[in-house]
Amino acid sequence: MTDCNHDCASCTANCGERKQKSFLKRPNALSNVKKVIGVVSGKGGVGKSFVTALLACATAKKGFQTAIIDADVTGPSVPKMFGITEGAGGSEYGILPARTDGGIEIISSNMFLEDPTAPVVWRGPVIAGMVSQFWTDVIWNEVDYMFVDMPPGTGDVPLTVFQSIPVDGIIVITTPQELVGMIVAKAVNMANMMHIPVLGVVENMSYTECPHCGEKVYLYGESHVADTVKTFGLPLLAQLPIRPQNTALMDAGKAEEIDGTPLEGAIDAVLAVVPKPRVYEDEE
Repeated sequence: MTDCNHDCASCTANCGERKQKSFLKRPNALSNVKKVIGVVSGKGGVGKSFVTALLACATAKKGFQTAIIDADVTGPSVPKMFGITEGAGGSEYGILPARTDGGIEIISSNMFLEDPTAPVVWRGPVIAGMVSQFWTDVIWNEVDYMFVDMPPGTGDVPLTVFQSIPVDGIIVITTPQELVGMIVAKAVNMANMMHIPVLGVVENMSYTECPHCGEKVYLYGESHVADTVKTFGLPLLAQLPIRPQNTALMDAGKAEEIDGTPLEGAIDAVLAVVPKPRVYEDEE
């Protein structure tokens, strides 16, 4: 590229020079993470953290060791969903993640704040640096599946995750509205630029159910997700209903008690992931 400044760390162009260089960070020497799945969306408010929590819980219930990196540094919500109130631990060897009652390991920016309601008023590079440290400095104990709850959009943090953490695939979260095409397009296009496989799409808040007769009620009107996934050649992994009882359980820190059955298609896609070869930046 004639206008290249040779700073590949801040660039997403698919030029020849970029393809030859790895920016993957080596994990903590005591960590062992087999597969990494990103949970992404092109916009906020679609229930990305909710789906991340359910994916981790459902995978753990199948007997796998799971973990969550809460990469939404300025809007962390994962600890509250699991009732985690303590801060992160540590030793001379690294940072220790919190563990839920079901054994899921979690790290989040909220675990480093004295007041969990305090705003994280940091610039992009600082936020991205913290997310990178969640991978390099935290001791992840024999994790089969790590889920990364990404912030919305395509800014510094998603770029840092895709470049520095060995993401083996992503799941795109959306809702049944006209914007669905644009939401999915942004996430899919960024994943393609970074050569990350897209496992499929999960539509959240698809419908609600009448408490008396069980009839499905489509609060947002007709879903457009089927046309969208067809356009991109992606599978529709799940359509999740709005259930007030699930909201109540999340608010109470009891995410592990939620029925994750509607996500079986997404879980099957996660279990079928083949890890990508990992070449770390210090090996080149």
